[in-house]
Formats: sequence, C-alpha cells, structure tokens
Amino acid sequence: MNLHPLLRAALTTLILSGAGQAYGKPVLTVYTHPSFAAEWGPGPAIREAFEDRCGCEVQFTILDSGGAILQRLRLEGPGSNADLVLGLDTSTMETARETGLLAEHQAALPELALPVAWQDPVFVPYDWGYFAFVYDTEQIDNPPTSLEALVNAPDELKIIIQDPRTSTPGLGLLLWMKHVFGDQADERWQQLQGKVLTTTQSWSDGYFSLFMNGEAPMILSYSTSPAYHMAVDKTDRYQAIPFEEGHYLQVEVAAVVESSDQKALARSFLEFMLTPDFQRHIPLKNVMYPAIDLGDELPEVFDRLIEPTRALMFSPETLRANRQAWTNEWLDAMTR
Repeated sequence: MNLHPLLRAALTTLILSGAGQAYGKPVLTVYTHPSFAAEWGPGPAIREAFEDRCGCEVQFTILDSGGAILQRLRLEGPGSNADLVLGLDTSTMETARETGLLAEHQAALPELALPVAWQDPVFVPYDWGYFAFVYDTEQIDNPPTSLEALVNAPDELKIIIQDPRTSTPGLGLLLWMKHVFGDQADERWQQLQGKVLTTTQSWSDGYFSLFMNGEAPMILSYSTSPAYHMAVDKTDRYQAIPFEEGHYLQVEVAAVVESSDQKALARSFLEFMLTPDFQRHIPLKNVMYPAIDLGDELPEVFDRLIEPTRALMFSPETLRANRQAWTNEWLDAMTR
C-alpha cells in the first residue's frame, strides 16, 4: 500500500542492510518504504532469498512512502544511489516515468494474477489490493454499503480518513470518490465532511491510535485488512464493507533506475519478484494480494475477504493531468 499499511510503523528515514558491504560482492540498493523493509514486513525474508541466488548484497534505503521515494529520486536525479525503486504505485507511475530517471525492465512477464491487464515496459507489479472502509462489528451492525449511502448517512456516523497529500489510502479515496461521482465530487465531499471524525496524515496514525482504540466505528483502509486480523489476531471483529459501485484498485510496482551501474542485477531482482520465493511473503507480511497465482500457498483467510464487483482505476495519464486539480477540489470542499 504502498504495501499494506497494517505493518507500517511511525518511521521516517532509515537504512537497513546486512552486516555491511561484503568485499567482492555487488550491492543492489533498493529505495522502498518502511512496511516493506522493516523486520515485520516481507523485505528481510525476500532479501535473504535473493542474496542466496545472486551472490550479492541487497541494501534497503527506507523512505516514508511511495511519494517520498519519488521525491528522493527526483532530487538526486542522475546521481541517485538507487539501483531499483520498489513501492511506487498506479497513482504515481506516470509522474515517475516522466522524470526520465527509470529504465525499461526488458523482462518477459509471466502470467499475472491482477484484475486488470498489465503491459508496461518500465514498471513491474509485485502486489495489489482494493481500498475499502473497514468497520468494527462490535460498534456498528449495519454499515453503509455504497459510497452513495455513506455520504448520505447521518452525521452521527463517524469515520476516519487520510489526507490525500500525504497518504496513499487518502489519495485512493480521493480517486474513488472522483471515479464514482465525477463532476459532483466536490458536493459529495461536503456531504461527507460532517461524518469525518478526523483526517490523519498517515494510515497508521488513524488505524492504530484511533480506530483500534474504538474512537470511530469505520476507517478508510484496504479490503485485505481483515486478513491480518483473522490470521494473526485470530479475530473476525474487523471487516471490510463491499460497496455497490465497486472499489478503487491499487497496484504496487518496482522499476530499475536508469543511472544504476547494477542494471543487470536490478533486472534480475524484478524477475525474482514474480516468483513464489518472493510472492509467498506478500499476503500476510504486506497484507495485499500477490501478483502471481500462489495456489495453495495463498493463506485461507484470503478466501473470506470481500470480492468487489468492479475494479475502478483511472489511467496513469489521467492521473498525471488531473491529480493536483482534484486534490485542490478536495481541500476546498473540506475546508468550507
């Protein structure tokens, strides 16, 4: 969610590596985000598995979010230390492509288990999921089952959302609302405003500090969030709500950095990324759907998740052209 935020902690910038650079071994530097590379995320196991194959050292440079990865890459330009970026998504792809700082992957992609066709010469997907509202079944019996019903619900119903300028799920809701309501989105944001308990800077600020402490019965999250609670916390208390209009789709991606002197190694990592040795760590450590069919290796709890009727998604080109205007529309509507 970027990898699913359930595993995100309040980290800023951190560098994780093995025991340091090993003499004689090539080093692959990957810019990524905390929930991927932290010890509770999939990164450490994936690093170990790839290092066993490549005879190299993988070093994670951890930045706060996919947006922060893109910002660092743009600031560094052709002098970037990164060989590969992992943690961008379909909302930032086109902006990243236009920097000219990324190289084509040159890979023959295997059959992917995505809800949309994927043909992109630069970006390789590694997981995906739907944005959704998760509710506490001990606080609410009959949650709204559509965006239309949510915006028209009484203001006594309180929800937690995230800021689209700083949060991937927050941006996901902005795009979801725009996809469903179009030119009426600003009016619908005004209707929704009275139900918003708070708008947090990050997903984790709202989920762990507020929602899990019972401050509100609903929060913007992912349709996969209940999988973590069911598998790890052993509870069915927190469930995602299937919305009639469909759910906005997020696909997380990785790409090779054009200025890298380890392009061959980076491309090898992208190929490894779409193998079971990488993908088996995604469902419960990233709490997202894997990009390939894992068969029996997919945890049973994923069979108990909601199945959206429609996958909603704007093209990367549409996002690049409209994202700032839509963000300004949201800000204006929510501050009237």
